[in-house]
Amino acid sequence: MTDTRRDETANWFAQLRDRICTAFEKLEDEHQGAHGDRPAGRFERKSWERPAEPGQERGGGGGTMAMMHGRVFEKVGVNISAVHGVFNEEFRKQIPGAAADGRFWAGGISLVAHMHSPLVPAVHMNTRYIVTTQAWFGGGTDLTPMIPNPEDAQAFHDALRRTCDLHDRAYYPRFKQWCDEYFFIKHRGEPRGAGGIFFDNLNTGDWPRDFAFVRDVGTTFLDTYPLIVRRHMNETWTEEQRRDQLVRRGRYVEFNLLYDRGTAFGLKTSGNVDAILMSLPPVVMWP
Repeated sequence: MTDTRRDETANWFAQLRDRICTAFEKLEDEHQGAHGDRPAGRFERKSWERPAEPGQERGGGGGTMAMMHGRVFEKVGVNISAVHGVFNEEFRKQIPGAAADGRFWAGGISLVAHMHSPLVPAVHMNTRYIVTTQAWFGGGTDLTPMIPNPEDAQAFHDALRRTCDLHDRAYYPRFKQWCDEYFFIKHRGEPRGAGGIFFDNLNTGDWPRDFAFVRDVGTTFLDTYPLIVRRHMNETWTEEQRRDQLVRRGRYVEFNLLYDRGTAFGLKTSGNVDAILMSLPPVVMWP
């Protein structure tokens, strides 16, 4: 399964990972608020390989987990992967282009950050490129405040709107609505957070254009989220606010385990379980 486009996307995801890790470590160095007695966090990387499928001697690719526990980030993971193999008979029916031929390649970057401060919103970002008999991009980013802050949400959405408009003015309203509908906790009847954008099956027929959009989504996240963190990371908070944060994290867990398609995709393609579940917060509470 050789294709220069797969190499290009995998290289981009790795470059973006490196830039994000550097930016987040800089925030750790700048922090002067609560938990300042803790050492500044640093990412630790751990590589993994996808296990071989029956009848094969070699596994199907793998990835690298980059995890950090610090004084700003209670837990953040920035993972990249590039895997290939064959979907099982049941799962291939759910994937475009896999019904008749179950072979696939999938590469991407996935990030989830849970913060010490309840005043700093949690965040998720991922972009991916998937190849079956078809090929497409997917992903997005969304903000999950523990305590609502309209200014943060507005800044986040404004940046995403500007980026989308550079490529197609129909993207932002369409992908925002998709995000609102996707990141909705059905059994509680409430959104997971303040939203963002979400897209899947992006294949306009112009691959360079689609790839440029995906790169800009990653760059926009990198340019926007650290600014939001800096606004609040040195502010003090109360124990009541911390408790509200831990309860809110429970909603995050419920969504990711019950509804998230990326979680299901990773588990059903023999991905690394620790990498797949890195999205779960380190401490959580249910009332």
